[in-house]
Amino acid sequence: MIRAVTIALAASLAVGVSAQTAEERFNDYPTVARADYVFACMATNGQSRRALEKCSCSIDVIASILPYEKYVEAETVLSMQLVGGERTSIFRSSAMASNLVADLRRAQAEAEILCF
Repeated sequence: MIRAVTIALAASLAVGVSAQTAEERFNDYPTVARADYVFACMATNGQSRRALEKCSCSIDVIASILPYEKYVEAETVLSMQLVGGERTSIFRSSAMASNLVADLRRAQAEAEILCF
């Protein structure tokens, strides 16, 4: 009986942790990061209420797909790819860097489809 209760308790804790993780994943983007994205998006798509709604939707979709840590890594790779020189060539040629950027591009494409 004690074993059954222990297993049931462990299972319920695991379900609670996974549900919490999904919610935390969606909300792990700091407000400043979301605002920066929306401001840049609006600069590209117009300074209107409609653009605000679309850009806000876009970062919400990206946040639901890509954890914030991966978003930051991909943005860093993209920034470093713009810098010339031998020291930054790893950001242009490594498979890891390419995969990070590809994941971000896929999330952005999904956001484009759903929000624009």
